Parts: sequence; structure tokens; C-alpha cells
Amino acid sequence: MLISIPNLLSLAQIATSRRLLETANWVDGKASAGHQGAKVKDNAQLLPEDPAAQQVGDLILHALGSNPLFMAAALPLHILPPMFNSYSGGQTFGTHVDGSIRVIPGTQKQIRTDLSCTVFFADPNEYAGGELCIEDTYGTQRVKLPAGHAILYPSTSLHHVTPVTEGTRLCSFFWIQSMVRDNSQRSMLFDMDMAIQRLGADHPEHPSNVQLTGVYHNLLRQWAEM
Repeated sequence: MLISIPNLLSLAQIATSRRLLETANWVDGKASAGHQGAKVKDNAQLLPEDPAAQQVGDLILHALGSNPLFMAAALPLHILPPMFNSYSGGQTFGTHVDGSIRVIPGTQKQIRTDLSCTVFFADPNEYAGGELCIEDTYGTQRVKLPAGHAILYPSTSLHHVTPVTEGTRLCSFFWIQSMVRDNSQRSMLFDMDMAIQRLGADHPEHPSNVQLTGVYHNLLRQWAEM
């Protein structure tokens, strides 16, 4: 399940974030890659303790917490603090799969990576290339969204970033441990949630609203891990 989240960040938030990120101290992205990823990763990245990363990361987390679409799709239990990468001058990230377990920086706490999320800070016309290509059951999906938009997808997916041949691709990326680890169960809950919301908007007094909401929460109660 790939979910595009439009306008996660406002234009003002994007402008503020870019000012912070463009003057931050970028390092070689291979430093944070695993054994497999380091072989195919060529980009720049901010260290987790960088003040710009922490400030913009907090802004993203606040936006996620108040975004109904993200909450319905991800059913988040834990969110790894957002990280940031930059691609330019032909930089790319070859085909890889995200590591299954990540450690929250500065702690010994581990989270399971059920979902991956990318937030875009540059508009598509600001750089050439740089598509996030995600392989799913319907083939390869090529993603290049406007600034402030985000894409949410299963961390089990093979994916890569095509070379950025002009301009700079600036993004945040991070992982989510969902209350529901199984992607198919999470997808069914999301579809049911969307249907309940549409029914409630079109027929607010219909008795099926309560019945379907009860089914949703009983399934969530059965599948959720806390």
C-alpha cells in the first residue's frame, strides 16, 4: 500500500525548513547505511544530533500527529526521529530494502520498521531525476512529489532513487513501527476507515456507521500490538 500525503507541511513551514537545512552541516550518507546499503548509496545526510535535523524533525512529527490521513494509514506506535538527505551532481541510491530494526538515536530502544516515509522539500521542477522508485505488486511506482508532500510505503519494498543530474533533491526520511505489523491487515483497516468516513459524511444518521465503526475497532483490538 502506497499512500501519498498531500500538503503535510505548509508553504511557510517548507521555507523555514529549507533555510535551516541548506545551511546545515552535511556529511557522507554512507556513514548511516548498513552493509548492503553502503554499496549502493551515494548522497549527503545530516547527523541525527544536528540542530537543523532536530528542529525540522520536530516540525515533521508535529505535522504527522495532526494529519488524519497519516494516522489512519500508519496506525503509528513508534516513529523514528526524521532524518534528512540531499542528492546532487549525479548522486543516487541503488536498489535496496530498508533494515528491519532501527535504534532510536541516543537510546538503546529499538523499533521494527513496518513503514517508510519520505517528505519532499524541493519541487519536482527544481531537480532532474531523483525519482523514488518503489517495487510493489503492481510493478514499479515512480514517486516525485511537490515540496511539503509525503509518501508512505511498506519498508519491505525494494526501492531506489534515480540519479539527480541537475539541481538538488532535498528530503526527509524515517521509519514507523505500526500497531498493526501485517501490511494486508493494515490496508484493510485503512480501507474500512476511509469507507466509514465517507458513509458518515454522506449519511451521518445511518445506523451502519456505528456497526462498521465497531467492526473496525474490534479488528484493531484483535490485530494491534502495544
